[in-house]
Amino acid sequence: MSQQIPPALLESLQNVDGFDEKAFLAIHQSGEQITSVRLNPLKFDGGHSSFCINRKVPWSTNGFYLTQRPSFTSDPLFHAGAYYVQEASSMFLEEVVKQTCDLSMPLKILDLCAAPGGKTTLMQSLISAESLLVSNEVIKTRVNILSENCTKWGGANVVVTNNDPKDFQRLPGFFDVIVVGAPCSGSGLFRKDPGAIDEWSINNVALCSQRQKRILSDILPSLKPGGIIIYSTCSYSTAEDEAICDWLSGFSKEITGLSLQLNNEWNIVETTSPVHKVCGYRFYPDKLIGEGFFIAAFKKENTAPGIKEIRPKNKPPMASKPEMEVIQPMIKNAGIFSFFKWQDDVIAVPACLLNYVFILQSVLYLKKAGVSIGKIIRNELIPDHAFALSNLVAENVVAVEADLATALQYLRRNDIDVQTNYKGWALIKYNSAALGWIKVLPSRINNYYPKEWRILNR
Repeated sequence: MSQQIPPALLESLQNVDGFDEKAFLAIHQSGEQITSVRLNPLKFDGGHSSFCINRKVPWSTNGFYLTQRPSFTSDPLFHAGAYYVQEASSMFLEEVVKQTCDLSMPLKILDLCAAPGGKTTLMQSLISAESLLVSNEVIKTRVNILSENCTKWGGANVVVTNNDPKDFQRLPGFFDVIVVGAPCSGSGLFRKDPGAIDEWSINNVALCSQRQKRILSDILPSLKPGGIIIYSTCSYSTAEDEAICDWLSGFSKEITGLSLQLNNEWNIVETTSPVHKVCGYRFYPDKLIGEGFFIAAFKKENTAPGIKEIRPKNKPPMASKPEMEVIQPMIKNAGIFSFFKWQDDVIAVPACLLNYVFILQSVLYLKKAGVSIGKIIRNELIPDHAFALSNLVAENVVAVEADLATALQYLRRNDIDVQTNYKGWALIKYNSAALGWIKVLPSRINNYYPKEWRILNR
């Protein structure tokens, strides 16, 4: 479909590094659509997916372009969290994190504007099991999809929060890394979402720029001295990109821009902000296989005084010994986790992160923390769906492999029929990836797939 790019946008880009108006217009008028996915290294074994891989995304370990866009809704592996559908340019976050952070160390990372979860799931695949990843979304209507995608990805070291950026000032100097995928005017997504063209305006760019400055100023106190902040948009406008880099460098004398090493074959354009000479990186769809994107990295110099230790308040109770006797046989490597009660649920988090989770719980609104194992009723564990999709399930837990038709019936929350002599709780799997729980009774099989997640098409 041919697209009418706003003349005001074209005019604003005339002197921007890397902008080629003729090529830019041609790629937008071509109607070309690019689909890419990022595989979950803990779940994807390469077989029986609904898509055909074309080539690798060059700056991503697990990212791939597809030959065409399939019906992801009809692929059980999509619902199992075996992969995430993500725009290829935004996967460059992996390269930025690798070049600016020591991933062999335990880190505390904040993904500030996280929904729907692409950046969070990407980082969760990069960091160590001893690292903490806080995934925040300020908009309440978007935090549910973020929580769902984090649950599907399966990590136990992720906490999902629903807070305003200024709320994180209650955690001074807490985070080693903060990622700000800032709300923006969206011009980089015109090919992917033509409707974004109608919403674009110079006034909206200005409003977004002011919002981006507020977000960065609010969040900066929670970055520790020596920490890294990564800023990105899906906008071409300099007011949201290079100008923000200059503003941030001027806002705090502690903030210094960082440069990255690029492979020339990637065709990513390095730019320099006019005042403070901060390096930024622009992605143009006429130069590479991906959408419009901008990213820059900064370091907070280690000049601030020592940070006062934060202590948790009102700690939730830990799981009791009888409760542990029920759940422990079902947990793989149970000794490396701590288990606490959240309302009626037993929650598992890496033991080394327990105190951090309690600190977060003291000062923020937590939507999800670690992995919910389930509820214990009359000495029986009623397992949670998050437990099924995690990597905590012990090998002795019974699992039933389903074919495609049965898997889709399960995901629609319909009645299913599987062949097993076992009676009780069991995982149902497709291509070795867990989809959820069933309970096998003498005369029927109960389907426990979450109602709110079920596939509605037939």
